Formats: sequence, C-alpha cells, structure tokens
Amino acid sequence: MRVGLLGLGRIGAFHAATLAAHPLVDELIVADPVRTSPHGRPGDAFEADAVVIATPTSTHAELLIEACRRGIPAFCEKPAAVGVKETLEVLAASRGNRVRIGFQRRFDPGYVSAATALRDGELGELHRIHMITADPAPPPAEYIPLSGGIFRDCHIHDFDILRWVTGQEVAWVYAAGANRGADFFRQAGDVDNSAALLGLDDGTLVTLQGSRYNGAGYDVRMELAGSKGTRAVGLGPRAPMRSTEGLQPPGEPWPDFVTRFEQAYVDEIDGFLRDDPRLCSVEEALAALYIAEAAELSRREDRPVQLAEVWR
Repeated sequence: MRVGLLGLGRIGAFHAATLAAHPLVDELIVADPVRTSPHGRPGDAFEADAVVIATPTSTHAELLIEACRRGIPAFCEKPAAVGVKETLEVLAASRGNRVRIGFQRRFDPGYVSAATALRDGELGELHRIHMITADPAPPPAEYIPLSGGIFRDCHIHDFDILRWVTGQEVAWVYAAGANRGADFFRQAGDVDNSAALLGLDDGTLVTLQGSRYNGAGYDVRMELAGSKGTRAVGLGPRAPMRSTEGLQPPGEPWPDFVTRFEQAYVDEIDGFLRDDPRLCSVEEALAALYIAEAAELSRREDRPVQLAEVWR
C-alpha cells in the first residue's frame, strides 16, 4: 500500500523509519505542513491509501477532518485535537471512517500482560491502582503554553491506559499540582509536579503522580492490587530507582519516552496497517480527554470534580 506521512519532527522521523521498513508499505509519501520538506506537500500525502499524522497538535483536527473528507484511513498521534470542541468535530467527521489516535502504551507488553491478568481473574477483585509518569527533564519553555497543561499533555496517557486496562470509566477526580522548577510553568498557568486521586465506576481507587523533573530518569509505572494478587508494570531492569534494601535494577535508567516505548511505537504503526483492535478510537481519545479536563478543573478550583461536569 501507499502511505502518506505528515510531520517530520522527532516522532514523525521515527514513524518514517518504521513505515519505510514495513513489508506492507510499497511507497511512503512524506510531507510536513510546518517545516520545509523536499519530500512532498501535505496534499500529496492524502493521495495515498492511508495517512499517518505526526504534526503539531494545533494541526491535528484540520488534517484528520481532511482525511475523513477523502475517505482515507488515518492514524494520528495524540491528541486528536487541541480541545474538547475540536475533538467533537473530529468525532463527527470520523463517522464511517477509520481514524485511530496514538496511545502507544496499549502495545507495550507490560500493560498488555496486566490487562490480561486482570481480565483472567489472576488478581481477583481489583481494589486499588497506582500510576506514575515522570519525565527526567521538562519540554522546551515555548512548548508549555501550547501543551494544555500536564494533565492534558502528559497524564492523558495514564487516563487512556487506565480505561483500557481496567475496562472501567472514571467517575470523579481530585487533582493537585506544585511548581518546584522553572518559572515558565507557573507563568503559563501550569505545574511541573502533579498528583491526583480518581474513583472508578466500580469503586476502585486510583492514585496518580507525575513530574517534569525526575532526575533518576524516565519513570512510567502502573500497579494493580486485587484481592488475589498484585501486578506491576514498569519495574524492569531499566526502572529509574534505587531500593534502600539493595534491590537495584541492573540496567541504565530509561532516558526518555521514545526509548522506553520504542517497540510499542513500532507495533502500534503495524497495528494501524493491519487494523489491530487495540488501537484507540476517536471516542476513546475523547474519553481520556474528558478525564484530563476534569483533572485540570479540579486542580484549578481545588475540589473533587465529577466527570459529568465536563461532558459536552
């Protein structure tokens, strides 16, 4: 098949290498509507059999709607759009079209194993969950005002994988944040350290922590505790932590998200080409965004927020 790729940034370049080496791809058409590209124009990419979108967030909605207008299957890095209103527009356009949003943790073996263990009853009745997403260093200062904040930009991955692993919906959120680093987070109305307590529909409690300044390395974990057992994701040989009891992971800590989820990104693109059911739909991406919206509202107003308050 002929595949169009829009976006030549870090993750776009990674996808380009994956697509170029894929046995199902006969021709790769590369273009970048933001950067100057000698490889093609945005319109050329829409003449392919499918399109992969890895452009800045502000362009996602327009490009996805154009793909739907042309009837081309589309894969787009998260999020589907900058906000709820625009995501609803993408959702309306995607009816009858195959549009998938990139949440690569669904293809990571650890999260897949956790979901299987929970579904097969190995953990018994689920009682509580703990999640962490912590970056070793913050994004560039100019990115933060456009990011939507730590809950929409970073923790939306946690919200998606929480729904996917448990099969449950979030009922309420109580979130908080702190500024412990550079002033540009505070100036943008954002925080660089985060925490939240969430309640699932079935009563399961979820705790969440995050940071833009995790000096030990890139740390992403999920712990599920049930009546029969506990399963942890992210406690491998490159986990960025040291135990005071001497249990030190033998490998170098993960330096960043691309390295940590490299194979998951490859498998996700393969899944798009083969229509893997694990891929995130626009409806599911919207559900994760609603949780992020509730968390940000909770942080700003310092109160628990029911998900029903942000539904539109």
